[in-house]
Amino acid sequence: MLRVRVIVAGLLVLIVGNPVHAATLEVGPGKQYDKPSAAIAAAKPGDTVAIAPGQYYDCASIRQDNLTIEGTAPGVVLTDTTCAGKALLITDGNNITIRNLTLQRARVPDANGAGIRAEGGDLTVDRVHFLNNQDGILSTSNPKANIRIIDSEFVHNGACDRACAHGIYIGQVHSLHVEHSRFFDTQHGHSIKSGALLTEVIDCDIEDGPNGTSSYEIDIMHGGSLVVTGTKLEKGPQSENHAYAITIGEEGVNQPTDKIVIRDDTFTNDSGHPTTFVRNLTATPAQLVNDKFNGPVRPLEGDGSVS
Repeated sequence: MLRVRVIVAGLLVLIVGNPVHAATLEVGPGKQYDKPSAAIAAAKPGDTVAIAPGQYYDCASIRQDNLTIEGTAPGVVLTDTTCAGKALLITDGNNITIRNLTLQRARVPDANGAGIRAEGGDLTVDRVHFLNNQDGILSTSNPKANIRIIDSEFVHNGACDRACAHGIYIGQVHSLHVEHSRFFDTQHGHSIKSGALLTEVIDCDIEDGPNGTSSYEIDIMHGGSLVVTGTKLEKGPQSENHAYAITIGEEGVNQPTDKIVIRDDTFTNDSGHPTTFVRNLTATPAQLVNDKFNGPVRPLEGDGSVS
């Protein structure tokens, strides 16, 4: 009898933890919902909101856990409309996936309007294009949150008006992982600004181009471990801060930095001024291995080695 009870209890845990009746809520002309916000409001944890191609002047707050919001094909655009003075999409739940969308022209009076405002737990951003927002992604601090960005593009994001906004601006979270993503033509702020305990930038392309005015390509503002591998970085002629490309601890070191590994990257300095590739303000030695440099570049300032 005890064994039967244990099995039944286990099955109940599986059913509660893994809903078998997750639904797909369809959005678009002739679909159940005409706007993404309506479907998101109606969704239950574990559901998928599937959005047909089109331009939606709409925004939404996502409070459910385990929700997926995705475009069914290229050409799904959320534009020009922000919620709560924050963003096109505000994520308050945990384990949210946002996939195959274009998020563009987010503007708010505080000058930090974002494509995504991440205020909850774990977030995955997959094949999302962020175009001409004040911030591409802006997150609050949550020491348990993991933010993963893959196969995405950030173009002409950033601003410095009442406050500086960036390509992505991540608070003090557990980890930030950015892979196979492109940052181009960032304005005024940094392409990647991270307060994560661990930041990984893998096989990315971070370029100012001819008109980008960004400050740093990567800013690890409070220290924290950093891994940058297989990434192409370029500082352009219009950059507003030609001194450094990558900085660690610029705003004071207040969290552990277990490792700094910068390997197999290429940095091109088109600014017309000497630039230091990595400025390390922590006591953790930075390891620069097999990186390639074009233009007037000083590889490292601070503790570490170059090989």
